[in-house]
This record gives sequence, C-alpha cells and structure tokens, in this order.
Amino acid sequence: MANNTKTPRIPAEYTPISMWGYFGYSILFAIPIIGWIFVVIFALTASNHNLRNFARSQFCLLIIWIVLLLVSCFTGLLASMFNGIKM
Repeated sequence: MANNTKTPRIPAEYTPISMWGYFGYSILFAIPIIGWIFVVIFALTASNHNLRNFARSQFCLLIIWIVLLLVSCFTGLLASMFNGIKM
C-alpha cells in the first residue's frame, strides 16, 4: 500500500542544520581570529536562515565576552591605580 500523501518541501534557505553542523560551526567560530571573521561573514551573508541566526547569536556572545574583558581590565587598572594612592 503506497502512501500518496505529499510531504511539504522545505525551501533551501530554511533547511535545518544537523547536530554535527552546529558542532562543527561552534568549533569553527571558537578559533580566535579566523573564526571571528567567519562569524561576521556568516552573520551577514549566509543564505540559510538557521546558519545566519546561529552566527548572529555567536557574534552577540563574542561582543559580550569582549565587553566583559574590557570591563575587567579597566576595573583592574583602576584598582591598581587606587592601591598606589596613599591617604
């Protein structure tokens, strides 16, 4: 008995990324300079919406890490400056 129901076709720009795809992209995006360049490229130009959104989330995470790094360096610099001041 043949199944005559038609399964809907997903357009190429909406095809899901596999688990191994996410794993591979996570490793690629974690490479310090090259991965960050790929994050920006995929976030702006990827034709697959799932990949583009994943790259955008990784880009937001990268910005958060940079801000936290700058804040921690700045507060450490201020603390070392205030430790040198004697009242």
